[in-house]
Amino acid sequence: MDTALTSCGRPATVHIELPPGARAAGHARRTAARALSLEPGLCPGSVAEDLVLIVSELVTNAVTHAKGPYALTVSVESGRVGIAVSDGSADLPGRQDAPAETAESGRGLKIVRALGADLFVSSGDSGKQVIAVLTWDPARSG
Repeated sequence: MDTALTSCGRPATVHIELPPGARAAGHARRTAARALSLEPGLCPGSVAEDLVLIVSELVTNAVTHAKGPYALTVSVESGRVGIAVSDGSADLPGRQDAPAETAESGRGLKIVRALGADLFVSSGDSGKQVIAVLTWDPARSG
């Protein structure tokens, strides 16, 4: 898998192709942690934990509900992180009924929003990207 890493005072950015199936979410979590390690001062620990959870939820949704290929892009800068998960399906995520209290799935996007991320979807001929943007005040994250 090719990985592009960029840093030098600009956003620390990682882009990777993800494996299909159950391995994708774990691979994505490790990649997100690696992106944070490029510039450790950019993102406080509590935000980093949220970031890894958001990555996991978005990738799991893609693998569960869309066809591949899958890719992850994480871009971190002071006060903001952008996460984009690409898949090979142009079908947009639909609004589903709230899951039953005992359900073991169906809460992914709700969790992402509860963590404070703004969600966007961009679709094209070859698939879509689900994008989450998480922001914080870098002056208060000391």
